[in-house]
Amino acid sequence: MSARQALLDIYDAGTPFQPTVGKSSQLAVGFTLLFIALLLTGLFGLNNNLKSLGVYGIPASLAFGFGSVFMICAVGVYV
Repeated sequence: MSARQALLDIYDAGTPFQPTVGKSSQLAVGFTLLFIALLLTGLFGLNNNLKSLGVYGIPASLAFGFGSVFMICAVGVYV
């Protein structure tokens, strides 16, 4: 069976996509992630050396990125 046929079988199975975070809780998850990002950014600002980059800096940037996406998805984008 080829990869194309395997994908077609999955598509034809008819199982709906179930997101990890539901639409009703995206706002709370996004707000929580943005608050954690703010907290970690403040802690990194108090002690900015190479060791604290992995402890505070990278998790803060990830939390900010994912939190921003969740907030955009929660409130919607209207043009």
